Amino acid sequence: MTQSYAASPSAAAALLQLARLKAGLSQRELAERASVPTTMISAYERDKRQPTLGTLLKLTQAAGFNVRIWLEPDVQADQGVESLDSQQADRWRHASPLAETS
Repeated sequence: MTQSYAASPSAAAALLQLARLKAGLSQRELAERASVPTTMISAYERDKRQPTLGTLLKLTQAAGFNVRIWLEPDVQADQGVESLDSQQADRWRHASPLAETS
C-alpha cells in the first residue's frame, strides 16, 4: 500500500517531524515521552490533524527542543499601521517583547 503525503507539509507537521528526527526518536518513542498515543504523532506529521500551539510545544519539548516565537515588523504590514490612529500606531511601533518565562 502506498502512502501519499502532501507536497508541502504544514509548518506544524514539518516542525514536529524535524524535532523528532533531530532527537533520533521514533514516533512511538516521542509519544511515550509526551504521554500521548502514537497515532496522534502520526496524524500530526501526516497533516491529518493540526495540533494546538500548546500541544505542539509539549511535543517538541518532549523531543528535547524549545520553540520560540516572536513578532518582527513586516514592511507590508507596517503600511497597515498607517490606518491606525496615531496613538495606536505609536504603541505598536514601540512595543517591547514580553519577558521570557521558563
